[in-house]
Amino acid sequence: MGLASRIVSTPAWKLFAKYYYPFITRHGADDVAFLNLGYEEDPPMSVPLSEADEPDRYCIQLYHRTATQADLAGKAVLEVSCGHGGGAAYLTRALRPASYTGLDLNPAGIEVCRRMHNQPGLDFVQGDAENLPFDDNSFDAVINIEASHCYPSLPRFLVEVARVLRPGGHLLYADVRRCDHFADWEAELADGPLQMRSKETINEQVVRGLQLSLPRSQHMFTRRTPAMLRGVVRGAVAASISKLCDGLRRGESSYRIYCFENV
Repeated sequence: MGLASRIVSTPAWKLFAKYYYPFITRHGADDVAFLNLGYEEDPPMSVPLSEADEPDRYCIQLYHRTATQADLAGKAVLEVSCGHGGGAAYLTRALRPASYTGLDLNPAGIEVCRRMHNQPGLDFVQGDAENLPFDDNSFDAVINIEASHCYPSLPRFLVEVARVLRPGGHLLYADVRRCDHFADWEAELADGPLQMRSKETINEQVVRGLQLSLPRSQHMFTRRTPAMLRGVVRGAVAASISKLCDGLRRGESSYRIYCFENV
């Protein structure tokens, strides 16, 4: 995510999206269902989870907090940039939409989604966030978590979301920006075709989730590392997360969740 944030304003974004995510999928993360940051409240959310979901609790809680801004029961839901599909699978089980479609630009990631998450009502499609391969008025809700900072044009994405949403449908959205991008981010959201219904900065909750999920993150990056290097890698992961948390605490970065309506 840090690298994506640094290159988002350069022409390199396309190479990053096209090659970097498939690379990490194929080289070490092909059985990792969640790629997003974590979330925890105080007191804890205590979202009921199965034993299988428990190791991913803090990643799941970020999805849960974002998606439950609207009632998705019985609705047609699209997630744009679904990663490895863990959030899509969890929300399909927990919130019971009529259908849930996960879309991602990374074809290797879509292969992972289809292999890992075979359940009724859930489908995965390879495609572009700025050229959604769906008819107008196809969905009741669109979910987008921690991905739009990689898009070359947030306004174009918002136009596409408004096109595929039915009247009264919702965009349930979460992402992070560095302070030098705050003004542009806010202006593009305000000028978009969707009506903002709510906004919340969740830096504190994300920091708490990151800290609590550190063992998971260290395991994810060391399980295929030679034993002699695991200590070094665990230390590097801890340092990286500490730096990210410090930036969120100081306000150098801002993590926000939004609910928009297609009016």
